[in-house]
Amino acid sequence: NLFEMYERIAGEDPYKTPMRIYPATHYTMGGVWVDYELQTTIPGLYATGEANFSDHGANRLGASALMQGLADGYFVLPYTISNGLAPLLNKSIPTTDHPAFKEAENEAKARFSGYLSTKGKRSPDWFHRELGKIIWDYCGMERTREGLQKALADLPALYQEFKTDLRVTGDGESTNQTLEKAGRVDDFFQLGMAMCQDALTREESCGAHFRSEYQTEDGEAQRNDQDFCHVAAWEWTGDAMKPNRHTEELVFENAHLATRSYK
Repeated sequence: NLFEMYERIAGEDPYKTPMRIYPATHYTMGGVWVDYELQTTIPGLYATGEANFSDHGANRLGASALMQGLADGYFVLPYTISNGLAPLLNKSIPTTDHPAFKEAENEAKARFSGYLSTKGKRSPDWFHRELGKIIWDYCGMERTREGLQKALADLPALYQEFKTDLRVTGDGESTNQTLEKAGRVDDFFQLGMAMCQDALTREESCGAHFRSEYQTEDGEAQRNDQDFCHVAAWEWTGDAMKPNRHTEELVFENAHLATRSYK
């Protein structure tokens, strides 16, 4: 059980010594936009469970994620996906000769061929650890302008090293978990740079985003509703360091914007 697992890891009996608790990040909030039928902006493509923006918003505590998956999988999708499939009845299925498919296939092949041909010295796991350390140190639970600026200086340098010193063993003709990991780490770099860029731009403390420069005398989060009462989305431009930022104002119809206080 949990207590036995803790004793094996910490070397302490939790029945006799209080358990030591350390906060850690295990989830990136947010997700793909979907409509009420769980369909994305791409017709026929559905995103369910934790992949979409979530019924729970920023709250992912306890069983919220499990409930999200159960609700989408058991109660929503079985009754909505048929609406997307019905128009396709008696229609021919697109073939792999379609130009759009060929374009995507060629892009994927070029990407994975690039990983295999680099012939560097570092494994995807090594880059994953180094990337994670930068994000943890500078874009973790407490952020500062100075730290985020350092992260945005260190990440491109590490990403350049990833592109020139990566080593992927095996080939691309069979199942290759190292090759798959390289692709995921590449994506993690893009996400990490976007996170740091967004955290630096949002000059306030709000929700899970806490900037040390923006807190009350009591150490509580200090929002800046005048400048940041909006949702922001970053558009990929081909350069992870130069995305376009789009905003949509938050409108409250049934509740008034207020400061959350537990006093």
